[in-house]
Amino acid sequence: MKNLNISLCMLLLIAVLGLGGSESSGFNYGDALDKSLMFFEAQRSGKLPVEQRVKWRGDSGLQDGLQQGVDLVGGYYDAGDHVKFGMPMAYSVTMLAWGVIEFCKEITDSNQMGHALWAIKWGTDYFIKAHPQPNVLWGQVGDGASDHYCWERAEDMTTSRQAYKVDEEHPGSDLAGETAAALAAAAIAFRPYNSSYSNLLLAHAKQLFTFADRFRGLYDASISSAQQFYASSGYSDELLWGATWLHLATGDEYYLKYVVDNAVYMGGTGWAVKEFSWDNKYAGVQTLLSKVLLEGKAGPYTATLKQYQAKADYFACACLQKNDGYNVQKTPGGLLYVHEWNNMQYVSSAAFLLAVYSNYLSASKAQLNCPDGQIQPQEVLNFAKAQADYILGKNPADMSYLVGYGQKYPLHVHHRGASIASIFALNYEVGCTQGFEAWYNRPEPNPNVICGGLVGGPNNNDEFSDDRSNYEQTEPTMSGVAPLVGIFAKLQSLYGNTGYYHHNEPSLPQKKTLSTKTGKVVAPKASEGAPVELVHSISSSWTVGDTTYYRHKVIIKNTSSKPISDLKLVVEDLSGSLWGLSPTEEKNTYELPQWDKVLNPGSECIFVYVQGGPQAKVSIKSFH
Repeated sequence: MKNLNISLCMLLLIAVLGLGGSESSGFNYGDALDKSLMFFEAQRSGKLPVEQRVKWRGDSGLQDGLQQGVDLVGGYYDAGDHVKFGMPMAYSVTMLAWGVIEFCKEITDSNQMGHALWAIKWGTDYFIKAHPQPNVLWGQVGDGASDHYCWERAEDMTTSRQAYKVDEEHPGSDLAGETAAALAAAAIAFRPYNSSYSNLLLAHAKQLFTFADRFRGLYDASISSAQQFYASSGYSDELLWGATWLHLATGDEYYLKYVVDNAVYMGGTGWAVKEFSWDNKYAGVQTLLSKVLLEGKAGPYTATLKQYQAKADYFACACLQKNDGYNVQKTPGGLLYVHEWNNMQYVSSAAFLLAVYSNYLSASKAQLNCPDGQIQPQEVLNFAKAQADYILGKNPADMSYLVGYGQKYPLHVHHRGASIASIFALNYEVGCTQGFEAWYNRPEPNPNVICGGLVGGPNNNDEFSDDRSNYEQTEPTMSGVAPLVGIFAKLQSLYGNTGYYHHNEPSLPQKKTLSTKTGKVVAPKASEGAPVELVHSISSSWTVGDTTYYRHKVIIKNTSSKPISDLKLVVEDLSGSLWGLSPTEEKNTYELPQWDKVLNPGSECIFVYVQGGPQAKVSIKSFH
């Protein structure tokens, strides 16, 4: 049975580390999912809860709205700065909610539903505050110009916290329409868990949609300080988007009739697009309405919804390079390339939309009809997976663009909080310009890991410069990360491994190094006397910046003449990821995988962990 035990453990190792087997199991999508949700905790504004996992963040923005006599504490900072921009914040919450709706089982099976709903609620609680009257919506807190003049932690903010709103005299149909969509989508997501909260969200969503539709105008014409940062290209798509989500949330035919009656006038059946983003929702509307059609719920509106679906097909075919030459540009390495500035946000949104559309087509046993041929739903999903895999490291640079994930990721992220030592480590104020002098311009890696942040990514030739001043490539955004939650949950359910991933943020790599002359280390003294031998070795190493990382392999061998069961190990000083053992409820305590609970005499099992600096301390806690 020795060979059987070894083979079971090695199968696990192969699946996790990509040492062989199918290509699909090369990434720990569960780990990527966990880190993506942690990014939203790092972006929180307001009074942080005690359960906050990102420990280098503190309370901030506690007087937001005070000057205007309204409580605007809470919500999210959208990127590497500290302005609360309503437009990308609402879009991000919509995408989080859509992920929960579409991939509910997958997120639940990954034990992440609580964190996902919490991420949504942190935004929707803020939107409720920001909507104190039916025709009033506070759409921004802070001023981008003054904020960008300073480089300081959110906890130290000295910049303007001026708040801006849209109302009947100063309309913002795009902002109000997107916020209505976010609240309606969130109402669906929360319905199985908190029906009263769901109903509250829906009430605000209906009011905001009516406000958006009745008092029409561009939000950045009313909130001029948003023009330089999140200028809107129009509001028709947001009105269709909001109405579509309200139809899905309520089942009310009024909203379906709205998108049909306005299909031509608002461009829903006219715009064939190759981009889905915080500013352009047409592809999202067209995909959602395709779902209604494919489920046989279009009724008298079938003809118009078929026109919507034709445009959804256009988007998907353009991404898959099957659109008769009218395709989305791709880099030589295979990444969709839409815009020079923060291109990854367009990649994540496209991948999400393709994954969702694949679900819709598969459920109805339909195919994607492209000018260059019919495409099966699985091929659509495969393309979405390829984009996600590029993000996680399958690219010419062997770089993970999801910060904190994998062996190599950006270390000089353009993010104020991450680039300055935590207020808990450096407990004095870092001044507005002092931050530039002492932290922004320093060549060392950021002192804090902005775990789960999706940076802007490489250029059209797959080239990436890990430079803090290179904000087009190194700044993470909410709108980029939000679609990843659904994607990673889906991929984890299909291709995920059984490896353990940490629910806490990774520690910073240490600068200490290890001697690799022998490559072997004796078992800790705590293990002496136990009928189990622990043999440590370093199987590989690599360097990122000034830090050397090591892949540690630990062989667990039963040296006794009797079977050993329920073996528990204590692993201390672990700063990286660990695979091959299952965590227990006890701190730092692990056990063998469920299917391999017994170690027969002479048999072995292997687990692996990766980290910079000294090896972890492994000892035997108990066994039978």
